[in-house]
Amino acid sequence: MVALIPALRAFARTFCADPFDADDLVQETLMKGIANIRQYQPGTRLKSWLFTIMRNTFYTRAKLRKREAPGGADCVSLLPTAEATQEWTIRGTEIEVAINRLPEQQREVLILIGVLGVSYEESARICDCAIGTIKSRLNRARATLLDLLGETSPQSAIEAQAPMAQPVSASAA
Repeated sequence: MVALIPALRAFARTFCADPFDADDLVQETLMKGIANIRQYQPGTRLKSWLFTIMRNTFYTRAKLRKREAPGGADCVSLLPTAEATQEWTIRGTEIEVAINRLPEQQREVLILIGVLGVSYEESARICDCAIGTIKSRLNRARATLLDLLGETSPQSAIEAQAPMAQPVSASAA
């Protein structure tokens, strides 16, 4: 379980923007995993089992939070934040905003497969759906993400980031 903590943290960050909330989610996941280790079936992937626990824990928390909406005046989230000035930070923020605008199921699959490198089969088990559904969600997530970022294709996104190569003329060669 200890070796899976970095992957659990990365997956938790897809649910929680605040790193402290993500760490709390990881801790709760590990506590539930340890408490219910007798339910783990040897021969199956421990990572998938823990990811499923985390996903279910997050959804349970979200339902509770919806019922217990906090007051607004003294909320820390209303405090202004200062953005970094580096261009890569701005682009990273644009990507993060675009990912957060994806429907939850598409965002979840994009993070599982695209960021964490989880296989289609494992993702299907974690999300409790068919592999074809996972592939469809991933395809729609990628297309929507490109559209939200103003890109036309994956190749144009790569070309936009690469420096322009100067063509070599026949007389220079």
